[in-house]
Amino acid sequence: MIDLEPQGYGTHSLRRTKVSLVYKKTGNLRACQLLLGHRKLESTVRYLGVEVDDALEMSGRSTSDLKPGSKAGPAIVRYGWEAAIKPRRSPLHPLPCATRWTPVKIATFNINGVNKRLDPLLLWLAQEEPDIVCVQELKAEQSQFPAAAVAEVGYSTAWVGERSWNGVAVLSRLGEPVVTRTALPGDPEDRQSRYLEAAVAGWVIGCLYAPNGNPQPGPKFDYKLAWLRRLAAHASTLSSLPAPVVLAGDYNVVPTDADIYATRSWKKDALLQPEPRALYSELLESGWTDALRAQRPGKPPWTFWSYFRDAWPRNAGLRIDHLLLNPAAKDRLIGVGVDDWVRDLPETSDHAPAWVEVN
Repeated sequence: MIDLEPQGYGTHSLRRTKVSLVYKKTGNLRACQLLLGHRKLESTVRYLGVEVDDALEMSGRSTSDLKPGSKAGPAIVRYGWEAAIKPRRSPLHPLPCATRWTPVKIATFNINGVNKRLDPLLLWLAQEEPDIVCVQELKAEQSQFPAAAVAEVGYSTAWVGERSWNGVAVLSRLGEPVVTRTALPGDPEDRQSRYLEAAVAGWVIGCLYAPNGNPQPGPKFDYKLAWLRRLAAHASTLSSLPAPVVLAGDYNVVPTDADIYATRSWKKDALLQPEPRALYSELLESGWTDALRAQRPGKPPWTFWSYFRDAWPRNAGLRIDHLLLNPAAKDRLIGVGVDDWVRDLPETSDHAPAWVEVN
């Protein structure tokens, strides 16, 4: 990943040089637009001195592809950003099916508003190419999920929306997700969209967004504990499956003091309370593996940096986004990571995508 200072840092000429390097290496005008914080792509074209013909050529197109009378801006939006950092697969070489020997990258990303943060999401999908993605906190009704935009970068999607809050989705490059559950069992009165389970290419994927629980004590904290107990009960039915299972999402639990930069200002927060920590530990004791902790036992990478108190520049982070693997999935674990460069983009989420690679 090219090292680029956050928008607003460094001199104007230095930032121009670095963003120009991004364009020269990738041809990704959309990435440059996001890094510069421009509202219109035409502004990025003028900023970099890019010619329309060059932008189209980078993505294997020409001006003959454009309809008569079309404007340069919409043409570049349609074609220019498609030249992602990794080469696009040819139709003659389709995406591989998930076999025991094919590496599969499974990620989780709390997007904090899928329509508001759509550009960072699409940029990350195009650049990192995860195979299966669990997305949380859509903050969009069922009819408002941007399925068409996500499909343009190669993903089929299943989702459960909710107006203004919550919402979860499973994205896949390995075929259509086959939905098996749209809510946790145990409370038919719970209408909050916080859990989605689907089968994807031989994997069982549970996408979850646990309640925050603040302020505590109180009814929100009680709901959080009840929800985590229901999760544990359902997880017990999935743990012993012969199929590999991944429960991925925003658990809203900092498992230990090693999973946060400092505890002093967070001691009363619901994320660090003994009760949810105990419930999370019970999941691990029942056979689930915290993949990031297993592969990075010393200091697991942060996945969340608050928008407040300069948390990102200070690297004052927490780890609340987890991928738990049942025994069948644990045996296939290859690697883990966090794409924290996404947190540096303009208008992005306060979370960064976390992922596992399995075979």
